[in-house]
Amino acid sequence: MLDPKRLEKFRVKPGKILRLKDHDPAWQPEGKTAQEAVEKTMAGNMEKLYEAQCKLYAKDEWSILVVLQAMDAAGKDGLVKHVMSGLNPQGCNVHSFKSPSPEELDHSFLWRCMKVAPARGQITIFNRSHYEEVLVVKVHPEYLGKQRLPARLVTKTIWKERYEDINNFEQHLARNGTKIIKIFLNVSKEEQKRRFLDRLDTPEKNWKFSLGDLTERRFWDDYMRAYDEMLEATSTKHAPWFVIPADHKYVARAAVAEILTKTILEVATEYPTVGPEAKLALAEARTKLISE
Repeated sequence: MLDPKRLEKFRVKPGKILRLKDHDPAWQPEGKTAQEAVEKTMAGNMEKLYEAQCKLYAKDEWSILVVLQAMDAAGKDGLVKHVMSGLNPQGCNVHSFKSPSPEELDHSFLWRCMKVAPARGQITIFNRSHYEEVLVVKVHPEYLGKQRLPARLVTKTIWKERYEDINNFEQHLARNGTKIIKIFLNVSKEEQKRRFLDRLDTPEKNWKFSLGDLTERRFWDDYMRAYDEMLEATSTKHAPWFVIPADHKYVARAAVAEILTKTILEVATEYPTVGPEAKLALAEARTKLISE
């Protein structure tokens, strides 16, 4: 188990200046057996996560939205696979957002995300998200042209306005019963290079590599500035960002599992109870079954 104080240090405090260079992507607990201990504890925590999800689903009152953002090869897909593997698929959805379709470009940039926001009792994971609009599009502003916005609306304040739109969108979800957890997997440029080489050198992983990954890697510094500004502008009390060290996959997976379990248990502490009339109906149903 990771120290709760350490987990809290991963949280981006609203209104505070943030610089990713101050966050160590290679952080891990000290000690030779630290990894083994964390992985062993995580195995037990997966049972707690499953139980928490069952209560969330049964209560059918709150919903959970997990937003995952990261540079390429930071481990988003693996995290979804390992952390969510113990959940009931009936109550969990994953949406991966690629380049917008023509239909999506005919709507506001938040439209496609709102359509798949979680229903009550559900956990929904956004593998990439509405934040692409203030990251990829900000680094490559030429993409704005594809969105066919009225020219007078594309001003120097467009990014500030999009931060405001995102914050308002997330506040709307929060006010309607959605708990939001936003995870930035903070991988180093050196570790990304190592993982890219592994994909190139391992035939079974060749399919994971895209030539576009190298193109985007050239814009690393631009992306880091975009992430700094985005994390600082959009981490709120109702929708906090967590900067999770991702050079060591076991650290990232354990941290996200604990944050997710803690968040669910804040709103789903027990199974729903039934009132006197419902109990009477259940008793009558039992009697009928026994008498068959």
